[in-house]
Formats: sequence, C-alpha cells, structure tokens
Amino acid sequence: MTVELHRMANGVRVVTEHMPGLGSASVGVWVNAGGRHERADQNGIAHFLEHMAFKGTKTRNALQIAEAIEDVGGYINAYTSREMTAYYARVLAEDAGLALDVISDIVLNPIFEGREIEVERHVILQEIGQALDTPDDIIFDWLQETAFPEQPLGRTILGPAERVERFGADDLSRFVSERYAPGNIIVAAAGGVDHDAIVRASEAAFGHLPAHDGGSFEPAAFRGGECRVEKGLEQAHFALAFETPGYRDEAVWTAQLFATAFGGGMSSRLFQEAREKRGLCYTIFSQIGAYSDSGLLTIYAGTSGEELGDLAHLTIDELKRSADDMTPAEVARARAQMKAGLLMGLESPSSRAERMARLLAIWDRVPAIDETVAHIDAVTTGDVRDFVAGLVETGRPAMALYGPVSGAPEIGRLAERLAA
Repeated sequence: MTVELHRMANGVRVVTEHMPGLGSASVGVWVNAGGRHERADQNGIAHFLEHMAFKGTKTRNALQIAEAIEDVGGYINAYTSREMTAYYARVLAEDAGLALDVISDIVLNPIFEGREIEVERHVILQEIGQALDTPDDIIFDWLQETAFPEQPLGRTILGPAERVERFGADDLSRFVSERYAPGNIIVAAAGGVDHDAIVRASEAAFGHLPAHDGGSFEPAAFRGGECRVEKGLEQAHFALAFETPGYRDEAVWTAQLFATAFGGGMSSRLFQEAREKRGLCYTIFSQIGAYSDSGLLTIYAGTSGEELGDLAHLTIDELKRSADDMTPAEVARARAQMKAGLLMGLESPSSRAERMARLLAIWDRVPAIDETVAHIDAVTTGDVRDFVAGLVETGRPAMALYGPVSGAPEIGRLAERLAA
C-alpha cells in the first residue's frame, strides 16, 4: 500500500492510498474549518453549514444527494470538530468517482434555500436539546469551556440556541468564503482507488478556485477553573482536565501513552482502583484530545453524589502516585494497546482516508505507519513519569461537575491536594 500526494496549483491537496484486493473505497473532503475558526457571533455556524450541505445544491436537491449514493449501495455522512469539517462517503470501488462528484458538489455548490434553512435550524435546535439532556455528553462541552474560557477553542461546536436561531443564508455564505479556501481543503481517498483518477476528478472539481489560505485563528490559552451544575440526577458526573501538548509537539506521544496506562482500559490504574477494588463507579476513563497548539488530558467518571468526593480524591492521588511509580510493565501494556489500536484501525479504508487527511492537515505530509510506531516505541517509563510530574507541578486543572454534586470538593482543594 502506497500513499500518493498531489498538490494542486491553488493549494488543494489530494492524497490517496490504494489497498490491493479491496472492492470498496472511502472518499472524502476534509476542510480545516471547525468550531475554533468561528468568531463569537458565528459560534455554531460551521456545524450548521455541515448540515446545510446535504439540503441541496445547484444541480441536486436533498433527496437526489442521498439517492445518488444510496442507489449504488453507498453511505454518505459528515461531521464537524473544533478544527475540521469532514464530508465523506463509503462506496464500491467503481463508484469512487461518483462519490467525489457528489461530495465536491455539496461542498462547493450549496444553495442555502430559505425553507431548508428553517427545517435544518429546527433539527439543530433539537440536537442541542438532546445534548443538554445527555449528562455524559454535555459535561465535556462545559469542561472545554472551563479549560479555554472566552475563546473559540472553548466554545461548543453546536453553538448556543440563541445564535443558531439567527443564522441566515448570508451568514453561511460568508463563512464559506472566509474558510472554505483551497489552502484548507484536502481530498482523501483509500481502498480500491486509482490515484490518477482521483486527481483528475479533484482538479475538475476544485481547480477553478482562486488560491487562498483561509485565514488564521486565535491561539489556545488554557486557564482552568470549575463549572458546577447541580441537578437531581441519579449519577454525579465528574470530568477533570489538564493541559497537555498539541499534536505538533513530540511530547504528545508520551501524553497519549500515559492516558492509556492511567485510564485507557480495564487493566488501567483508574479502572482497577476506582471500580474493581473500591466499586466507586461504573464508568471511568482518561483520554487525550490534541489540537494544533494545545491539548487536554481528560478524566471522566460517573458515580453517586455521596461517593463523588472519594472518587475525586482517589483520582488526584493516583495521578500523583503515577509520577513516582508508573511501572515499565504498565508502559509496555499501554504501548501495545496504542499500536494494536492503530494497526487494527487501519484495516478500514475509512480509517485510512481520515488518517491521511488529519496527518496532512497537521504536518503537510503523511508519515509512514512505521514512523508513528517508532514514536510510540521511543517513549520510556522515565518519559511518562516526567510527564506526569509536570502535570502535578503545574497544578491548574479544569473541572466540570453535573448532577448531585453539592458535596464535591472545590477545584482549589483538589489543586492543593495535588500539590501537597
């Protein structure tokens, strides 16, 4: 399998990976235009635009967009993150050209018809309401806002309802003209694909766009603090975050390995101590979320209001202890989990296409899988301990609490425990 990269004259990048013997293909367009690229008055518009892309173009209505892919047995979807918006399809190999034609059409030629805007506005408001009714979903938005207050990276992707209620066609068109620039567009395809055919189709679809880099965004500034929302729920939801390196920092590999060892599976410290030994919770985990210039180690658990204090203290204590006694065996196990997850995930053409697009957006190249594995292998037990010690010394976590949380310790008390 070989990754091939083509750079169009206007800045659009086209990357493919042919997977021999595969009869399907994953094709998509990734745009470096997500939640953090919005101004305050635009919060939620990247996600709104993603929805509107499927509501009709100059040549296809909403039903024709869906039928074009589903008539050949394919699947089409999209998502918005804080740094990207992606439009992608999974089809049989012979229909890869059709998939790219449909996706480029919805990206480049949405019509933003008034009635469809109102329909989709209602859908998004329902989505916002659903998120607010899902505690182990909304708490991560509150944690993000607490970690990065009053800045684009801290705002929700869905946006506030009062903002979504006011977006119109002009707002959507303005965001497209500002951010859907050739320098921000990546076409990625993997599976039974022909590189030259994808390049020709991409040149035909995007080659007419004038060169434009899509502008900059506000740098991240981690602050920390506390968000506490009391509500009569069955469970108390607890989320804690520490700033970690962004994905352009070599230390991101150490951060990811630690998060896996600390709370990435059933054998991890958090799971064993909090659930298996003490029965304090049903769900508990840690994970790394990396951005271009910052990142978060996030620890989440759900427990009873009465046991929340014990769980919070245990989390801090285990974090501190990891700086002193994280073992080579734990690091080796986490390394094996990371490599297995990477390699097993790459059996899917969709995963490969997304990996290529993300890495190209980060480094403007697609590192070989062996290079990624080498980064993981290079992390030592000492690196992990030093990384945790740095978190402990910084001592500025962000915390979000939701449910019966009146008895939970304040963030200042947890910071003091961390420093003690």
